[in-house]
Parts: sequence; C-alpha cells; structure tokens
Amino acid sequence: MSQRTDVVVIGGGQAGLAAGYHLRRLGVEHVILDAQTAPGGAWQHTWASLRLFSPAQYSSLPGWLMPVQEGETYPDAQHVVDYLADYEKRYDLPVQRGAWVSAVHRDGTFLRVATDSGDWRARAVVSATGTWTRPFIPAVPGRREYTGRQLHTVQYTNPAEFAGQRVVVVGGGNSGAQIAADLAHAGTDLTWVTQRPPRYLADDIDGRALFDAATARRRALDEGRTDTGGVASLGDIVAVPPVRAARDAGLLAAKSMFTQLTATGVEWADGTRAQADAVVWCTGFRPALAPFAALRLRGSRGHIATAGTRAVDEPRLHFLGYGDWTGPASATLIGVGRPARDAAREIAGLLRP
Repeated sequence: MSQRTDVVVIGGGQAGLAAGYHLRRLGVEHVILDAQTAPGGAWQHTWASLRLFSPAQYSSLPGWLMPVQEGETYPDAQHVVDYLADYEKRYDLPVQRGAWVSAVHRDGTFLRVATDSGDWRARAVVSATGTWTRPFIPAVPGRREYTGRQLHTVQYTNPAEFAGQRVVVVGGGNSGAQIAADLAHAGTDLTWVTQRPPRYLADDIDGRALFDAATARRRALDEGRTDTGGVASLGDIVAVPPVRAARDAGLLAAKSMFTQLTATGVEWADGTRAQADAVVWCTGFRPALAPFAALRLRGSRGHIATAGTRAVDEPRLHFLGYGDWTGPASATLIGVGRPARDAAREIAGLLRP
C-alpha cells in the first residue's frame, strides 16, 4: 500500500532541507526522502581538509545563519554536516532516512514515487538529489590500459593514503586545486594538470562575490541584456588559505592536460611522460536524475527543459540545487534559498483548490 502526501522532496541534503523549510512555512504537507543513513548530504563524504569558500555567515540556509566555527574563517566539512543536522532538528523537518528512490511515475493526478521501502503518491515532487552520486570522468585514451589506481574526487580522503607515491591530479577547478594543495603540503610527488592555466580569483574574493556574480548574470539573461559571464568571468579557483599557501610556496605549478594514459602513467602530445601510481580525477559531476527516466522528460541532448525550477513538460515536478540550471548558484548553501522559496511558492499555488 502506498502512502500519500502533498509533496515528496527527494534528497535530504542542503537543497532538500531548504525546500522543506519553505514548504513548512507555507503549511504544505510534505516528506523528505533521503537515501543517506545520517544527516549532512554529500558533505559527510568529502575529503578531510575541504573548506567552504565563504565565511559561515555567508554559507547559510534560509532562516538560520550558520554558526561561526571557532578558530576558522572558512568552516570545514564536518562543521557543515553539524549545521545541516541541527538545521533539520531546529525546523522539525520530516526527513525519512535510508529511503532510496528508484523511479517516479505518472499516476493520474498524482506522481508515484517508488522507493525500496514502499511507494508514495504525491501531488508534486521536488528533486534535490544533487550531483555527488554521479561523478564524471572524461574518456581519455589509455584509461583502460593504465595499471595504477584511478579515483574521483568523491573517493579522495587525505594525503596519507598516497605516502611515497607519485600522484597526478586532473582538474583546474576548486576541487582540483584544493586536493592538489592537500597533497603538495604533505610532500607528495605531485603532478597537477589542467585544461588551461589555473585562473585564481583575487585573494579577497570568496563565495559572497561568486553568489553576487551568478545572480547578476541570471538577472541580465532574464532581462535580455548582455551576458555578464557570471562566476566564470572572475576565475575558476577560490584562493582559500591552504590553496593560497601552496600557490605562494610554488607548490602548484600546473602542467597542460596530457593526451593519454599509458600503462604506468601519463603522456603529453610531445611525447613527454610522467610515471604515476595514482590519478585523481577532479573533473566534476553530472545531475543525478535516473529516477525520472520513466517520465521521458529529456530532450535530444539529455537536458530536461525547465522554467525556473519547474519541468516544462511536467508542471508537478521541480528540480532544485543543481547550479545555474535551476537557479543562480543553487548548488551552494547560500544560493539554494531563493530558488527553494520560489519552487515552494509555485507548488503551493498548484495545490490550491
């Protein structure tokens, strides 16, 4: 027998909690289904040295400022996990843990959400699954022939596991720079490769400026004005203190992207080679949208068309927290609040008799 509610939110990380906060404020009955067994979303699975790009007060979900972490300007991942756990309790959000959603189907006037612990029938669904479970690794020649260890950002924990090894880190974004700095500070034999020369933001720029830039870009596009370039116009890497220290010490000398992997390392176009015991792919993620395949919403390029957060071809379905696709900087703590509010308001309007 299936259970019923007005709204099912899929995902209990930062985006799902922001949606729950605004739905609760509007008096909309809902449940938040989270596949994780503990609070904190993807933050509970990050590497040990990860730091936020912004001070705590600029990394907050709606309604409650993140407390300052003593002795730290930029909070670490565990501080975020603790904040999300406390946020959930503070607003008594209806999170059900260990509920893995396998599919969403149309069921007359309802959407049926199939899980490993039973089905839910809802009048609307918010997808807040994020991207952490869909790491992306490019199809570089030689990947199958390489005999060393390959891992993605999601599998990296700390430099101790690479003691005495030669490590290649691939990626010129924040994850690549932070992990490269982590390994460099530990004295690892590091080769850092990027598609283009690293572009550091000015040292006094952090997540506050990134959110403002993303918001200004979205506003310009919505109003038909010239594209401002958004965050990409400022650079790719926020110079958080560990990255800044490694850069200034000359430990982050990036090489251009190699053309292929060999059995024992990597090779560039000019024939230069480097031996590698491990390759860490800091190459980003794709949205985790497998449960929605049955709705047949994807176009020829796999993209689901949205108007704001709402799926164009299924008005009962909203996507939240995937980045600019579903709201400026909506994949960030501070950025997800506004699109979560807009989605909740639109859903409340849909549900009115």
